[in-house]
Amino acid sequence: MVIGEPHHHFETIGSTNAEARRLAIGDSPSGTLVTSEEQTDGRGRQGRAWATPAGKALAYSVIVRREIEIPGLFPLRAGLAVCEAVEREGVERAEIKWPNDVMVGGRKCAGILVEARPQDGWAVIGIGVNLSITPDEFPPEFRDRATSVGGSATISTMTAALNDSLATWLDAEPDRVLDEVASRDFLRDRAIAWDAGSGVALGVAPDGRLRVETPGGEDLLDAGEVHLDVG
Repeated sequence: MVIGEPHHHFETIGSTNAEARRLAIGDSPSGTLVTSEEQTDGRGRQGRAWATPAGKALAYSVIVRREIEIPGLFPLRAGLAVCEAVEREGVERAEIKWPNDVMVGGRKCAGILVEARPQDGWAVIGIGVNLSITPDEFPPEFRDRATSVGGSATISTMTAALNDSLATWLDAEPDRVLDEVASRDFLRDRAIAWDAGSGVALGVAPDGRLRVETPGGEDLLDAGEVHLDVG
């Protein structure tokens, strides 16, 4: 798969995912890329607002046309691509926090939001990467949980790195994806909690769900907010 043909780049935009969805509905081809140096009305999982300061984070959304499975491996494929891209830009080690975060040094460096229309055969993979946001520029509630790539990473170098790595992981065999996810699993064997309960993360199932050991036995989580249980 080739990503970035065509490539629509903006200095500022409301939401790259919203623009990519508009283009997808209008029959833009698979691999169409929307990027921006500033995002003013972005949304993360569960509708949370997500804005990026000008020039200090990359907002990146790509259209993928193929059979879409829910929950599937799309967010994890994107997560692996981000891990490789940020390591190419100088990060020593990146990990995946199921289902949609990329962690560096125990802090969130990037987030992923997949918005799909399986009935129409397309999805938009949205990726936000903190490039050079300083600790005091994060909102107070995120300062001890977020980080940036740092170093010499720029909008253009990170875009190029993501284009290469995402093209590879979108076409990778599922077994290879699952093996690599297992090697980068931030949650595995750790106590976690979510809205409906708590348990110990056991790894990712072949269909992309999270396996958890609970007091009542093994369960599978489809999606949702999962955090480390420090209680």
